[in-house]
Amino acid sequence: MEIRPGIVENLAMSYSSWVNWFSTTPVGSWIARKLAARIDPVVYRATGGRFTSTGVPTIPQLILTTTGRKSGQPRQVQLGYVGDGDPIVVATNFGRANHPAWSYNLEANPRAVVELGGERFEAEAQRLSEAERDEMWTRFCEVIPQFAVYKTRTDRNIRVYRLVRT
Repeated sequence: MEIRPGIVENLAMSYSSWVNWFSTTPVGSWIARKLAARIDPVVYRATGGRFTSTGVPTIPQLILTTTGRKSGQPRQVQLGYVGDGDPIVVATNFGRANHPAWSYNLEANPRAVVELGGERFEAEAQRLSEAERDEMWTRFCEVIPQFAVYKTRTDRNIRVYRLVRT
């Protein structure tokens, strides 16, 4: 069987589109929150960012380690990000009514550790203003299409942070 040029790319694009779509469904969001959130950081770290629980990442991803605002303990979360320089993370929380725990942690203590592929660095989170967030929203949705769906699920102001290397 001959493989025509472009078929592999089309299959990869279809897979990527499917994974991104599935993560916006109630079942997909639940799986991402409850299962992938525990598995992905281990797989991501072990493969230097080349793989997650769904295979090759369909969006740019990093691991963010914050300090728990109540416990004082390190808390890790794997997040999609946008940006060519300092990464920007968006606290969509899958469109749920409350902000994600990691954003409350950054509000209490903006110092964090970022793992991006095989690189690890300390950073300080700077919360973007609503105007800055609104100005960048289209770019966020181009890079991580799920954000458009998550935004329709909530009335809260979604927090956005730039992780500035220190």
